[in-house]
Amino acid sequence: MPIRVLLVDDSAVIRGLMAKALSADSAIEIVGTAANGSMAINMARDMHPDVIILDIEMPLVDGLQALPDILKVSPSSKVIMASALTKSNASLSIKALQLGATDYLTKPSSKDSREVDTFYRELLEKVKALGGEQAAAYPARSVASVTKVKEPDIIELVPNYKMPLTGIKAIAIASSTGGPQALMSLFESIKGRLQHVPIFVTQHMPPTFTTTLAEHLTKSVRNCIEVKGGEVPAPGNIYLAPGDFHMVVEKKDGGQAAISINKEPQENFCRPAADPMLRSLSKVYGRNLLVVVLTGMGQDGMLGCKVVVENGGGVIAQDEKSCIVYGMPKAVVEKKLCRAVLPLTEIGRYLTQQIEGR
Repeated sequence: MPIRVLLVDDSAVIRGLMAKALSADSAIEIVGTAANGSMAINMARDMHPDVIILDIEMPLVDGLQALPDILKVSPSSKVIMASALTKSNASLSIKALQLGATDYLTKPSSKDSREVDTFYRELLEKVKALGGEQAAAYPARSVASVTKVKEPDIIELVPNYKMPLTGIKAIAIASSTGGPQALMSLFESIKGRLQHVPIFVTQHMPPTFTTTLAEHLTKSVRNCIEVKGGEVPAPGNIYLAPGDFHMVVEKKDGGQAAISINKEPQENFCRPAADPMLRSLSKVYGRNLLVVVLTGMGQDGMLGCKVVVENGGGVIAQDEKSCIVYGMPKAVVEKKLCRAVLPLTEIGRYLTQQIEGR
């Protein structure tokens, strides 16, 4: 069965361009288009599409206003919020993710062919990743509605991981599609804990969006710094890779660690990417580094995790059922790099028990 898509945008030109790009793939079927949120609610109720591309800025009823009703009438639909790359829209997109949207998409700001091609590639990738049978089987959920699993499904995969975690001095997190929701849930679960280690995060996000995510995490859970370069890692802080820059950590003269950013080529079609962050952190922290791989498309982080394990560090992954897209975690699980594979709701407890002993 093709992936059934509903396009919602007040611009007929944008709707036409997206429809043309998606229809070129035989795995996708455009089942309808809507010009505002009110029309989208009615069409979602009647059609129950697998994926809905929902514009944020529209007349009458905008995307953010329509989102709760869309999820109410068609709970199995995966909603991708689409917007221009502005500070206001980034904030609204983060809010939409909290309300149950699955992902976001930034519209090209110009007619530059490279920017437009990137938009089409991301549009196609996200629709196909979210519209498969597995994704459609799980209703959209807000962060607050995730059901707690009583006992974690711990799977020992690497023989040397029979040894307990000791001396962890840094935590690194890699995430992509579904990552903002997962990060907010994870950090809420360790609120007030694990304050003796810095936490480094690479989330696949464009500029402005990472700024907004850092601000949101700071207000909600703990101090989060969107890295500018030159920061010295401090216990208790979250260090977030900025959009369009890789984040790496290096030891300077005297042995002190410092964070820097660069615009070296994309890795795994991403910048920021998790692999360069993990390689650099493994050089600095060695066996005292613990990596968490959360929901996301592709396999970014897998090669970096391989280096981490070779240097004695640890890796845990989010399990398939709690992932929005089981791509990045699957890559490290299949390579047998993980100490444990856990539901999102149990990762925080596992970290606390293993690192703090409680």
